[in-house]
Amino acid sequence: MKKHAFQNLVVDHMTFLVEPRFYNITYVLFRVVFGVTPEDVIYEKRRTWPGEKEESSMTFASRLGRQEGKKDLDSTMVAVVQPTEPAKQRSHVREILKNRGGSAHWQHIALRTPDLMSFHEHCLERGVNFITPILKDAEEDLIQVFSGEWKLPGAIASGIFFEFVQRDPDEAVLRKVEKRQAFFRDKTFMGLYQEKENEYQSGKVQPFIDDALFLKLEKLVGSKKVWQISDADLEKAESVMMEYARPRIAAR
Repeated sequence: MKKHAFQNLVVDHMTFLVEPRFYNITYVLFRVVFGVTPEDVIYEKRRTWPGEKEESSMTFASRLGRQEGKKDLDSTMVAVVQPTEPAKQRSHVREILKNRGGSAHWQHIALRTPDLMSFHEHCLERGVNFITPILKDAEEDLIQVFSGEWKLPGAIASGIFFEFVQRDPDEAVLRKVEKRQAFFRDKTFMGLYQEKENEYQSGKVQPFIDDALFLKLEKLVGSKKVWQISDADLEKAESVMMEYARPRIAAR
């Protein structure tokens, strides 16, 4: 199958969920063990919850390193997130840590593409679900979109999803994004956090692909070994995905 330029995806950054007790220790370990400097800390976001008197640090993001002589886009970046909501208030981050067990888990990987608009359209045409439109981050020169979760039909929320980003978009791209999307938000971390919280509170977590489409693909290749999946199978699978998504695309 042909690989398009917009499918040249590389890791942009990753999000790491930790228990509150581990949050400050994680910061120390990043600084001492990984050599993160104050200049490497890209941001640290805080919130005062209703009923609380003090601010809580929700997340900090840091650059762990970069290749010698390379530009910033080749650096390794990790955002660390802890649940900060009061004990009696629901928290999707707390639930993810509890459901999956353990003190820490990777939540999402952000993959960078040179053409987010084309990649996004490609995904929609193949039945991929997103929980946000394409968003513009006011603090960084990027546009981004967040997918549904990677989960089996009927399974509990996995907490694992993808972010797709494009850095340094030109003005023409920004105008297209602003014109096409239902809303254009600049506080992307807080916006995404609330979107995930709304999902978990509703009990309806958006999957990466609909359960019905998952079952169609499973019927096609589920009984095969992975090395037995042929190009013909992949072409059929893509056809099934596009046929499934066609009514939704036509209704936009």
